[in-house]
Amino acid sequence: MSAVPFAFLVHPRARVSDDLARVWSPLGRVPEGVADRAVRRLPLRPFTMARVHLPDVTPDPVGRVVLVPFGARHMLEAPHAARDRVGAAVDLAARRGAGIVGLGALTATVTSGGSTLAGRTDIGVTNGNAYTAAIVEDQLRALLAAQPDRARRVAVVGATGSVGTTLVRLLARDRAVEHLTLVARAGGRLGALAGEVCRRVPTTISTDLHDVRACDVVVLLTAAADAVLRSEHLAPGAVVLDATQPRNTSPDLLVERPDVTVVDGGVVSVPGLRLRGGDIGQPPGFTYGCFAETALLALSGHTGHFSLGVPTLDQVDHVRAIARRFASLGFRAAPPTTFGRPLAVPAADPHPTVLATTSPATRASSPHTPREPATTAGSPAVVGGPGGASTSATGVEAVDGVTGRALVAAGAAR
Repeated sequence: MSAVPFAFLVHPRARVSDDLARVWSPLGRVPEGVADRAVRRLPLRPFTMARVHLPDVTPDPVGRVVLVPFGARHMLEAPHAARDRVGAAVDLAARRGAGIVGLGALTATVTSGGSTLAGRTDIGVTNGNAYTAAIVEDQLRALLAAQPDRARRVAVVGATGSVGTTLVRLLARDRAVEHLTLVARAGGRLGALAGEVCRRVPTTISTDLHDVRACDVVVLLTAAADAVLRSEHLAPGAVVLDATQPRNTSPDLLVERPDVTVVDGGVVSVPGLRLRGGDIGQPPGFTYGCFAETALLALSGHTGHFSLGVPTLDQVDHVRAIARRFASLGFRAAPPTTFGRPLAVPAADPHPTVLATTSPATRASSPHTPREPATTAGSPAVVGGPGGASTSATGVEAVDGVTGRALVAAGAAR
């Protein structure tokens, strides 16, 4: 089957004005409080903020990144309004000819993993969580293999979510760990999941984050706008694999607990990948698992929906097979980093060390990307050029006049 165009949805993170300024610089003059209220209250339209290029496949764009102008906290505090805005972004993707759309960051959360979009017949939808779970499992196995003498006691925080449930089932299927501690808010669903996997792996459940102190590795898969994991939650020498977007760990954790290692989770290496007109918080050649799943499905010519709600293990196996098919393009877990900085994980060293050298990932971490300490609650960052409602030479639809004028006027009137 021939490839189909795709779209991928993102949204601003905690500091709305910082991210909107990267779409159109005059928005940087709007005070954060005003920008936050304006984005929450004004009927701002979604727009294409970047075109996706894979030069090894075709000189033409293979997809687009669509910005949903609603912040991370707005998504969580007003899910019904957020769902409407996500729907409008999917409408835009369909009008622009996308065959499938991927749900980035909290756009998946507010649509119940895409389940509320299941009735759409004009475009396929995927939450990207099948490949995200696969990549997180690959990263976890690599971390465990690098420290073979340590106990394989693993906590999954956010275990009843879409990625969390899938990851737990993957680990149990292959008995990849010695003991699982499942942590989530919903005790009933925790019990059901534990009952499903406990015959293969000894399993403990909890609704208290402090119980992860019994574990050597903590996989973080929560959906929140800010950091949720703190130093008092972690055992000495613990490793945290943070696959959240927006990020639910803060670099301050490493200051308070230098014995702890935080590894950036769910990051995929695709060396030829380039975004023209903006970025989503990763340097060129790297992206998130949910984005990679969308791209893989599009490259394979997939039509219709894929991962909705909780992915099945068959879906994980299927998207892994597609990744193997396109292995010449990369599509594998990225080398380990911590808040964007390279991380050495030698088997002989029980505590991975941060390399002092500057890497592409370090250089690409601007003051407003999710890897910057001042804004650790970041979801995919947004960058773009100015312009009108039309598409620019780079293929990016700049902020429409209504959006820009409304926000600048709001700042001037403050």
